[in-house]
Amino acid sequence: MSTSVGQVSAQPTHQPSVKPGEGTDVPPQESGIDIHTTAGKLDDLHRRLDEAVHAASQKAVEKQHAKGRRTARERIDMLFDEGSFVELDELARHRSTAFGLEKRRPYGDGVITGYGTVDGRQVCVFSQDFTIFGGSLGQVYGEKICKVMDLAIKTGCPIIGINEGAGARIQEGVVSLGLYGEIFRRNVHASGVIPQISMIMGSCAGGHVYSPAVTDFTVMVDGTSNMFITGPDVIKTVTGEDVTMEELGGARTHNTKSGNAHYMGSDEEDAIEYVKALLSYLPQNNLDPAPAYESPADLEITDLDRTLDILVPDGANQPYDMHEAITAVLDDEEFLEVMALFAPNIVVGFGRVEGKSVGVVANQPMQFAGTLDIDASEKAARFVRFCDAFNIPVLTFVDVPGFLPGTDQEWNGIIRRGAKLIYAYAEATVPLVTIITRKAYGGAYDVMGSKHLGADVNLAWPTGQIAVMGAQGAVNILYRKELKEATDPEARRADLITEYEDTLANPYLAAERGYVDGVIAPHETRTEIVKALRLLGSKREILPSKKHGNIPL
Repeated sequence: MSTSVGQVSAQPTHQPSVKPGEGTDVPPQESGIDIHTTAGKLDDLHRRLDEAVHAASQKAVEKQHAKGRRTARERIDMLFDEGSFVELDELARHRSTAFGLEKRRPYGDGVITGYGTVDGRQVCVFSQDFTIFGGSLGQVYGEKICKVMDLAIKTGCPIIGINEGAGARIQEGVVSLGLYGEIFRRNVHASGVIPQISMIMGSCAGGHVYSPAVTDFTVMVDGTSNMFITGPDVIKTVTGEDVTMEELGGARTHNTKSGNAHYMGSDEEDAIEYVKALLSYLPQNNLDPAPAYESPADLEITDLDRTLDILVPDGANQPYDMHEAITAVLDDEEFLEVMALFAPNIVVGFGRVEGKSVGVVANQPMQFAGTLDIDASEKAARFVRFCDAFNIPVLTFVDVPGFLPGTDQEWNGIIRRGAKLIYAYAEATVPLVTIITRKAYGGAYDVMGSKHLGADVNLAWPTGQIAVMGAQGAVNILYRKELKEATDPEARRADLITEYEDTLANPYLAAERGYVDGVIAPHETRTEIVKALRLLGSKREILPSKKHGNIPL
């Protein structure tokens, strides 16, 4: 009995003709399929698609699950809206004949590519499959990634790379290296055009780690993901160092020490949920606005606003948590922090004001008194540049006593690295609103979104202290001789410190000169930010024409 096209099942009724992962060419007729009929051709298609979906052996899948890791397809299912994912190049296979590879030609070649929606918004993706050739990159594998990256750039939608692979496919030699280069070039060209997010969901080594390094955000998973250029065995051979994979390149290492990662998920589900949350603050591309919600602010002062009046302690050296100031001005007190475990003396992340995305940069007095060091400067600079590239306004909260002193900082380039933050603020053309809550000393005052670098609206709390340096240091320098000759040096020093604070360490001299646009009560901060951003919504600023600047790298 013949079967009409409309009755053909979506799933083949036959058993796969090859073992999963082998992908050898088997003539359709040996599978009992008559490809000379329409129904037979459809059955052959379903056979091939089924083989592609089950390219990994059950043993390989079980091994992946035993490590606490999902498969490439399971990760895609977790990320995308149900039923929205469209796979590309599902039937692509490698063409290599070296080292017996012609005997293993699984469909997909170890990477799944395609597009779909995340919370209703279009996103492109590639998900590397460790169960096929260890996720190693060959020619077809690389071509698939390049193709979906080109599609993302052309259509102006974010791209997410789910990474897990052992580097270049050795059997394919220089071709593998060439395709890595093609991917890196696309990462660079896409930078500042579409958001690029990398997820490290297992072990990534060699060339596999450079693409994530160029992308905007990198997310890892605690205990199950790692990345490094050279593994522990090579390091042991070359340098004699004994180090585990987790110590060398685990999620905690890259989130706390190297700064290569922006978030550490407790598990893969947590990592994917963070990426979804991150996407909700980002535009599709550099020409589109970020997602916005109708949420007009009530400008009446609330009890939450008034908590800011008692946030800054009376003692100049007493810490407080800058998160309280940040959340008090954001919609629903929601703040998505980025790089929370790295350089905690500065805080960066995303929130919303009147339903519109904003980026936040803030000194954190709870860590190193909020001083700027090498890591904090680079962390903040890259975040400001990302916000500027994608037209997201930047709110800056300032309580900074200066740059962190020490030979380690000086010898490792605090001058050059601190200059990155100057560069980032000075080239930014997005709305810039700065609030000085307490200390704004020395060059750090300039660096942290000052009026002099181009900030649009600069405000200070009455607790603001804008000066070349702190009172104690200034008095010790200015009155060294007088203090040496004083009958009671400590009493005299205390008097001079009070005089200095009353005369210079306040926001009013800056206000007189227009370096801050106003001194406001802390409880007015949210209201003033709302008003400023409403005004700056139509800001237009064009920098001098040039190919590109030369940021101090």
